[in-house]
Amino acid sequence: MIVRDKPGVLQLLLAMRGSVLPHIAGTLIFITLWSAVLVWVDRNVLTMAHLGTAPFALFGVALSLFLGFRNNAAYDRWWEARKLWGGLIADTRSLAREVALFLPASENAPRLLRLMRAFLHLHRARLRKLTQDKAALDWAAKAGLPPDAGPDTALTEMTALLAQDYAAGRLDGFGARTLSQRLSGIALAQAGCERIQATPLPYVYSLLVFRTAWLYCLLLPLALLDATGWWTPVFTLIVAYTFFGLGEVTEELAHPFAMTGNGLPLDAMCRIAEISLAPHLGEVAPPPLAPVAFRLD
Repeated sequence: MIVRDKPGVLQLLLAMRGSVLPHIAGTLIFITLWSAVLVWVDRNVLTMAHLGTAPFALFGVALSLFLGFRNNAAYDRWWEARKLWGGLIADTRSLAREVALFLPASENAPRLLRLMRAFLHLHRARLRKLTQDKAALDWAAKAGLPPDAGPDTALTEMTALLAQDYAAGRLDGFGARTLSQRLSGIALAQAGCERIQATPLPYVYSLLVFRTAWLYCLLLPLALLDATGWWTPVFTLIVAYTFFGLGEVTEELAHPFAMTGNGLPLDAMCRIAEISLAPHLGEVAPPPLAPVAFRLD
Protein backbone atom coordinates (compact mmCIF):
# COMPACT_ATOMS: atom_id res chain seq x y z
CA MET A 1 0.00 0.00 0.00
CA ILE A 2 1.30 3.47 -0.87
CA VAL A 3 1.81 5.61 2.24
CA ARG A 4 2.88 9.23 1.84
CA ASP A 5 2.00 12.70 2.98
CA LYS A 6 -0.07 14.97 0.78
CA PRO A 7 2.13 15.50 -2.29
CA GLY A 8 2.51 18.73 -4.18
CA VAL A 9 1.26 19.40 -7.69
CA LEU A 10 4.57 18.44 -9.32
CA GLN A 11 4.78 15.23 -7.28
CA LEU A 12 1.23 14.32 -8.26
CA LEU A 13 2.06 14.80 -11.92
CA LEU A 14 5.32 12.86 -11.84
CA ALA A 15 4.71 10.18 -9.19
CA MET A 16 5.03 6.66 -10.57
CA ARG A 17 5.13 4.66 -7.33
CA GLY A 18 1.65 3.23 -6.90
CA SER A 19 0.48 4.61 -10.23
CA VAL A 20 -1.30 2.40 -12.75
CA LEU A 21 0.38 4.21 -15.64
CA PRO A 22 3.09 1.55 -16.18
CA HIS A 23 0.36 -1.09 -16.54
CA ILE A 24 -1.61 0.80 -19.18
CA ALA A 25 1.25 2.58 -20.98
CA GLY A 26 1.14 0.21 -23.94
CA THR A 27 -2.60 0.72 -24.36
CA LEU A 28 -2.24 4.50 -24.20
CA ILE A 29 0.55 4.52 -26.77
CA PHE A 30 -1.53 2.42 -29.14
CA ILE A 31 -4.62 4.63 -28.73
CA THR A 32 -2.54 7.78 -29.31
CA LEU A 33 -0.90 6.39 -32.44
CA TRP A 34 -4.28 5.18 -33.71
CA SER A 35 -5.72 8.67 -33.28
CA ALA A 36 -2.76 10.26 -35.06
CA VAL A 37 -3.12 7.85 -37.98
CA LEU A 38 -6.83 8.66 -38.33
CA VAL A 39 -6.09 12.39 -38.38
CA TRP A 40 -3.35 11.92 -40.98
CA VAL A 41 -5.56 9.76 -43.19
CA ASP A 42 -8.41 12.25 -42.88
CA ARG A 43 -6.13 15.15 -43.87
CA ASN A 44 -4.04 13.51 -46.58
CA VAL A 45 -5.62 10.35 -47.98
CA LEU A 46 -9.36 9.92 -47.47
CA THR A 47 -11.92 12.03 -45.67
CA MET A 48 -13.08 10.02 -42.67
CA ALA A 49 -16.60 9.95 -41.25
CA HIS A 50 -17.01 12.89 -38.89
CA LEU A 51 -19.44 11.55 -36.32
CA GLY A 52 -19.87 14.53 -34.02
CA THR A 53 -19.77 14.50 -30.23
CA ALA A 54 -23.44 13.94 -29.31
CA PRO A 55 -23.43 10.11 -29.62
CA PHE A 56 -20.17 9.92 -27.67
CA ALA A 57 -21.58 12.03 -24.84
CA LEU A 58 -24.28 9.41 -24.29
CA PHE A 59 -21.80 6.59 -24.85
CA GLY A 60 -19.42 8.15 -22.30
CA VAL A 61 -22.11 8.49 -19.66
CA ALA A 62 -22.99 4.80 -19.98
CA LEU A 63 -19.33 3.80 -19.80
CA SER A 64 -18.82 6.00 -16.73
CA LEU A 65 -21.72 4.29 -15.00
CA PHE A 66 -20.26 0.85 -15.75
CA LEU A 67 -16.84 1.90 -14.44
CA GLY A 68 -18.33 3.54 -11.36
CA PHE A 69 -20.35 0.48 -10.45
CA ARG A 70 -17.35 -1.81 -10.89
CA ASN A 71 -15.08 0.52 -8.93
CA ASN A 72 -17.55 0.67 -6.04
CA ALA A 73 -17.79 -3.12 -5.97
CA ALA A 74 -14.00 -3.44 -5.97
CA TYR A 75 -13.54 -0.86 -3.22
CA ASP A 76 -16.15 -2.64 -1.08
CA ARG A 77 -14.02 -5.79 -1.32
CA TRP A 78 -10.86 -3.85 -0.40
CA TRP A 79 -12.49 -2.11 2.56
CA GLU A 80 -14.12 -5.28 3.86
CA ALA A 81 -10.75 -7.04 3.73
CA ARG A 82 -9.20 -4.17 5.69
CA LYS A 83 -11.93 -4.36 8.33
CA LEU A 84 -11.49 -8.12 8.67
CA TRP A 85 -7.76 -7.74 9.28
CA GLY A 86 -8.39 -4.90 11.70
CA GLY A 87 -10.70 -7.27 13.56
CA LEU A 88 -7.97 -9.93 13.64
CA ILE A 89 -5.54 -7.47 15.22
CA ALA A 90 -8.17 -6.49 17.80
CA ASP A 91 -8.89 -10.17 18.52
CA THR A 92 -5.16 -10.82 18.95
CA ARG A 93 -4.87 -8.10 21.60
CA SER A 94 -8.04 -9.26 23.36
CA LEU A 95 -6.89 -12.88 23.30
CA ALA A 96 -3.62 -11.95 25.00
CA ARG A 97 -5.47 -10.13 27.78
CA GLU A 98 -8.01 -12.92 28.20
CA VAL A 99 -5.29 -15.56 28.40
CA ALA A 100 -3.56 -13.52 31.11
CA LEU A 101 -6.89 -13.22 32.97
CA PHE A 102 -8.24 -16.75 32.69
CA LEU A 103 -5.01 -18.78 32.44
CA PRO A 104 -2.51 -16.95 34.66
CA ALA A 105 -0.79 -20.14 35.85
CA SER A 106 -1.18 -22.35 32.78
CA GLU A 107 1.96 -23.57 31.08
CA ASN A 108 -0.02 -23.57 27.84
CA ALA A 109 -0.56 -19.79 27.89
CA PRO A 110 2.68 -18.80 26.09
CA ARG A 111 2.13 -21.40 23.40
CA LEU A 112 -1.42 -20.14 22.84
CA LEU A 113 -0.05 -16.70 22.02
CA ARG A 114 2.73 -18.10 19.85
CA LEU A 115 0.13 -20.10 17.95
CA MET A 116 -1.91 -16.93 17.43
CA ARG A 117 1.15 -15.19 16.04
CA ALA A 118 1.84 -18.13 13.76
CA PHE A 119 -1.80 -18.20 12.66
CA LEU A 120 -1.66 -14.60 11.45
CA HIS A 121 1.48 -15.20 9.39
CA LEU A 122 0.19 -18.49 7.98
CA HIS A 123 -3.10 -16.79 7.12
CA ARG A 124 -1.21 -13.95 5.40
CA ALA A 125 0.91 -16.40 3.41
CA ARG A 126 -2.14 -18.38 2.29
CA LEU A 127 -4.01 -15.27 1.18
CA ARG A 128 -0.99 -14.17 -0.84
CA LYS A 129 -0.43 -17.71 -2.14
CA LEU A 130 3.10 -17.85 -0.73
CA THR A 131 3.95 -21.51 -0.26
CA GLN A 132 7.42 -21.03 1.27
CA ASP A 133 7.14 -17.80 3.20
CA LYS A 134 10.12 -17.60 5.56
CA ALA A 135 8.42 -15.55 8.28
CA ALA A 136 5.39 -17.83 8.35
CA LEU A 137 7.55 -20.96 8.52
CA ASP A 138 9.74 -19.49 11.28
CA TRP A 139 6.83 -18.42 13.47
CA ALA A 140 5.09 -21.75 12.89
CA ALA A 141 8.22 -23.61 14.00
CA LYS A 142 8.49 -21.46 17.15
CA ALA A 143 4.89 -22.36 17.94
CA GLY A 144 5.63 -26.06 17.58
CA LEU A 145 3.79 -26.55 14.29
CA PRO A 146 5.00 -28.81 11.47
CA PRO A 147 6.44 -27.22 8.28
CA ASP A 148 3.32 -28.03 6.25
CA ALA A 149 0.92 -26.50 8.79
CA GLY A 150 -1.70 -24.01 7.71
CA PRO A 151 -3.72 -21.44 9.64
CA ASP A 152 -6.43 -24.02 10.37
CA THR A 153 -3.83 -26.20 12.09
CA ALA A 154 -2.86 -23.33 14.37
CA LEU A 155 -6.48 -22.72 15.40
CA THR A 156 -7.03 -26.43 15.98
CA GLU A 157 -3.98 -26.58 18.25
CA MET A 158 -5.22 -23.54 20.18
CA THR A 159 -8.59 -25.21 20.70
CA ALA A 160 -6.87 -28.39 21.89
CA LEU A 161 -4.82 -26.44 24.45
CA LEU A 162 -7.93 -24.73 25.81
CA ALA A 163 -9.70 -28.10 26.04
CA GLN A 164 -6.71 -29.51 27.90
CA ASP A 165 -6.74 -26.66 30.43
CA TYR A 166 -10.50 -26.93 30.86
CA ALA A 167 -10.30 -30.67 31.49
CA ALA A 168 -7.52 -30.14 34.03
CA GLY A 169 -9.55 -27.54 35.91
CA ARG A 170 -7.19 -24.66 35.13
CA LEU A 171 -9.88 -22.94 33.07
CA ASP A 172 -13.39 -22.33 34.41
CA GLY A 173 -16.57 -22.46 32.36
CA PHE A 174 -16.88 -18.71 31.84
CA GLY A 175 -13.26 -18.44 30.73
CA ALA A 176 -13.65 -21.39 28.38
CA ARG A 177 -16.73 -19.81 26.83
CA THR A 178 -15.03 -16.42 26.44
CA LEU A 179 -11.90 -17.85 24.83
CA SER A 180 -13.94 -20.18 22.64
CA GLN A 181 -15.97 -17.24 21.35
CA ARG A 182 -12.73 -15.37 20.68
CA LEU A 183 -11.43 -18.25 18.55
CA SER A 184 -14.77 -18.41 16.75
CA GLY A 185 -14.48 -14.72 15.88
CA ILE A 186 -10.97 -15.28 14.57
CA ALA A 187 -12.15 -18.20 12.44
CA LEU A 188 -15.03 -16.09 11.11
CA ALA A 189 -12.64 -13.33 10.03
CA GLN A 190 -10.41 -15.95 8.41
CA ALA A 191 -13.36 -17.33 6.44
CA GLY A 192 -14.33 -13.82 5.36
CA CYS A 193 -10.86 -13.18 3.95
CA GLU A 194 -10.86 -16.52 2.16
CA ARG A 195 -14.27 -15.73 0.68
CA ILE A 196 -12.95 -12.46 -0.76
CA GLN A 197 -9.89 -14.19 -2.18
CA ALA A 198 -11.80 -17.11 -3.69
CA THR A 199 -14.69 -15.09 -5.15
CA PRO A 200 -13.52 -12.59 -7.78
CA LEU A 201 -15.69 -9.92 -9.30
CA PRO A 202 -17.94 -11.45 -11.97
CA TYR A 203 -15.95 -11.77 -15.19
CA VAL A 204 -18.80 -10.32 -17.21
CA TYR A 205 -18.23 -6.91 -15.55
CA SER A 206 -14.59 -6.83 -16.66
CA LEU A 207 -15.50 -8.00 -20.14
CA LEU A 208 -18.20 -5.38 -20.59
CA VAL A 209 -16.14 -2.50 -19.23
CA PHE A 210 -12.97 -3.18 -21.19
CA ARG A 211 -14.74 -3.92 -24.46
CA THR A 212 -16.78 -0.75 -24.13
CA ALA A 213 -13.73 1.32 -23.20
CA TRP A 214 -11.82 0.04 -26.23
CA LEU A 215 -14.70 0.76 -28.59
CA TYR A 216 -15.15 4.24 -27.18
CA CYS A 217 -11.47 5.20 -27.43
CA LEU A 218 -11.03 3.73 -30.92
CA LEU A 219 -14.05 5.62 -32.26
CA LEU A 220 -13.58 8.86 -30.30
CA PRO A 221 -11.10 10.41 -32.80
CA LEU A 222 -13.85 10.38 -35.44
CA ALA A 223 -15.88 12.69 -33.22
CA LEU A 224 -13.00 15.09 -32.60
CA LEU A 225 -11.59 15.50 -36.11
CA ASP A 226 -13.47 18.71 -36.87
CA ALA A 227 -13.13 20.36 -33.48
CA THR A 228 -9.55 19.51 -32.47
CA GLY A 229 -7.63 18.57 -35.61
CA TRP A 230 -4.10 17.50 -34.77
CA TRP A 231 -4.91 17.89 -31.07
CA THR A 232 -7.17 14.85 -31.40
CA PRO A 233 -4.50 12.35 -30.22
CA VAL A 234 -3.92 14.45 -27.08
CA PHE A 235 -7.58 14.58 -26.07
CA THR A 236 -8.05 10.92 -26.92
CA LEU A 237 -5.04 10.09 -24.77
CA ILE A 238 -6.55 11.95 -21.79
CA VAL A 239 -9.87 10.13 -22.14
CA ALA A 240 -8.14 6.78 -22.56
CA TYR A 241 -6.00 7.40 -19.46
CA THR A 242 -9.14 8.14 -17.44
CA PHE A 243 -11.08 5.07 -18.54
CA PHE A 244 -8.29 2.50 -18.69
CA GLY A 245 -6.62 3.92 -15.57
CA LEU A 246 -9.80 3.59 -13.55
CA GLY A 247 -10.26 0.10 -14.92
CA GLU A 248 -6.75 -0.88 -13.78
CA VAL A 249 -7.26 0.67 -10.34
CA THR A 250 -10.41 -1.42 -10.03
CA GLU A 251 -8.44 -4.55 -10.89
CA GLU A 252 -5.97 -3.86 -8.07
CA LEU A 253 -8.64 -3.00 -5.50
CA ALA A 254 -10.56 -6.15 -6.39
CA HIS A 255 -7.55 -8.19 -5.17
CA PRO A 256 -6.82 -6.64 -1.76
CA PHE A 257 -4.39 -9.36 -0.66
CA ALA A 258 -2.15 -9.17 -3.74
CA MET A 259 1.33 -7.71 -3.38
CA THR A 260 0.61 -4.63 -5.46
CA GLY A 261 0.99 -0.93 -4.79
CA ASN A 262 -2.65 -0.74 -3.73
CA GLY A 263 -2.84 -4.06 -1.87
CA LEU A 264 -3.27 -4.27 1.89
CA PRO A 265 -0.04 -4.11 3.97
CA LEU A 266 -0.42 -7.56 5.54
CA ASP A 267 3.25 -7.72 6.61
CA ALA A 268 2.88 -4.46 8.51
CA MET A 269 -0.36 -5.61 10.15
CA CYS A 270 1.24 -8.88 11.24
CA ARG A 271 4.07 -6.82 12.73
CA ILE A 272 1.52 -4.78 14.70
CA ALA A 273 0.21 -8.05 16.16
CA GLU A 274 3.77 -9.15 17.00
CA ILE A 275 4.32 -5.87 18.87
CA SER A 276 1.08 -6.38 20.80
CA LEU A 277 1.93 -9.97 21.78
CA ALA A 278 5.58 -9.41 22.71
CA PRO A 279 4.99 -8.01 26.25
CA HIS A 280 2.70 -10.93 27.09
CA LEU A 281 5.44 -13.37 26.02
CA GLY A 282 8.23 -11.57 27.85
CA GLU A 283 9.88 -10.63 24.56
CA VAL A 284 11.26 -7.37 23.23
CA ALA A 285 8.76 -5.86 20.84
CA PRO A 286 10.11 -5.46 17.30
CA PRO A 287 9.91 -2.04 15.62
CA PRO A 288 6.94 -1.37 13.34
CA LEU A 289 7.55 -1.77 9.65
CA ALA A 290 8.22 1.48 7.82
CA PRO A 291 7.38 2.26 4.20
CA VAL A 292 10.18 1.78 1.67
CA ALA A 293 9.99 4.31 -1.16
CA PHE A 294 6.46 5.18 0.05
CA ARG A 295 5.36 1.53 -0.14
CA LEU A 296 4.27 -0.48 2.90
CA ASP A 297 3.87 -4.23 2.44
